[in-house]
Amino acid sequence: MPIILPLASSSSLMVPTNSKPFLPQNSFFKFSSVFIINNTSNNDKSISYSYNPSRRLALFQLGTAIPQSQLFDAKASRFLRADGSTTEASTSGNMAPTSTTVTEQNALEWVKNDKRKMLHVVYRVGDLDKTIKFYTECLGMKLLRKRDLPEERYTNAFLGYGPEDSHFVVELTYNYGIDKYDIGTGFGHFGIAVEDVAKTVDLVKAKGGKVTREPGPVKGGKTIIAFIEDSDGYKFELLERGPTPEPLCQVMLRVGDLDRSINFYKKAFGMELLRKRDNPENKYTIAMMGYGPEDKNAVLELTYNYGVTDYDKGNGYAQIAIGTDDVYKTAEAIKLCGGKITREPGPLPGINTKITACLDPDGWKSVFVDNIDFLKELE
Repeated sequence: MPIILPLASSSSLMVPTNSKPFLPQNSFFKFSSVFIINNTSNNDKSISYSYNPSRRLALFQLGTAIPQSQLFDAKASRFLRADGSTTEASTSGNMAPTSTTVTEQNALEWVKNDKRKMLHVVYRVGDLDKTIKFYTECLGMKLLRKRDLPEERYTNAFLGYGPEDSHFVVELTYNYGIDKYDIGTGFGHFGIAVEDVAKTVDLVKAKGGKVTREPGPVKGGKTIIAFIEDSDGYKFELLERGPTPEPLCQVMLRVGDLDRSINFYKKAFGMELLRKRDNPENKYTIAMMGYGPEDKNAVLELTYNYGVTDYDKGNGYAQIAIGTDDVYKTAEAIKLCGGKITREPGPLPGINTKITACLDPDGWKSVFVDNIDFLKELE
């Protein structure tokens, strides 16, 4: 079992003993005098020292702090076993909760009143510059910032349709030397609201992009949609809408038990069930979950395919980050609702930003970030 001393990276929390092959380490929050000791089955040990980044850099590093178990153990069950086999040592003093632990009686009520917002979605790409070019030229996103960490052998880029403090954005991660990822069968697509789907599709074709579904009305409805793919195979659904404050509007994930997932996201995450639609002809049901109307907020689209209870999650898609007023109460509520905490709540070493990380019943990962700390990190 690996012995993990406190790091601010969620990747420091789950390092399975059987992670092969080795991927260049890209954990976020690493600090001087902090190290990881990995005990393998043959008693070999490796010690990795790291450095102290700036406050502004630190918060966003949590987005790429993805365990190697996610990169190479594609099945959710294997990922859970990898996570369960690790031990996190506690820190002194600054990791103690600053708020009262919620009880079963008040947890759900508190969650409903928590000020939550989807902040960003994290995934890995094989050619960062190519992806940035496609997103900016074809999808109209802006490159908000880019960060290279040669010592850690990875680069991040944040793209979206407005500032990170007020818009849902994508965080792309490029790991040196890795040009291809397995997206798996669990991740579905991202949704982009555009004013003219046909015009966007023509632009995608002109730039050499791949169109997998030509523009046309959605089955059983009137909304004009189309599907395209980027160079890594991530699918984007283009939805024709009027002007919206949140063009990056959907993240679609497949789940094995829709009612279970709806119940979990309502109670543990405080999301609303915005709508649910069954399509028996094509044997699937979807549920839209979020913190506000679909035309003004990014939402989570959960899809259940009849009879399918387990999916290969691949190693491309990583996680969603969500803002919260209290990571301690959030973690307690998640535990009470059947979620698995993979990073106990508390401030990140060296800075005051408080986070917690968890898995939903299907093994999809989310990170909760303290709202006030998040805004301070953006200053």
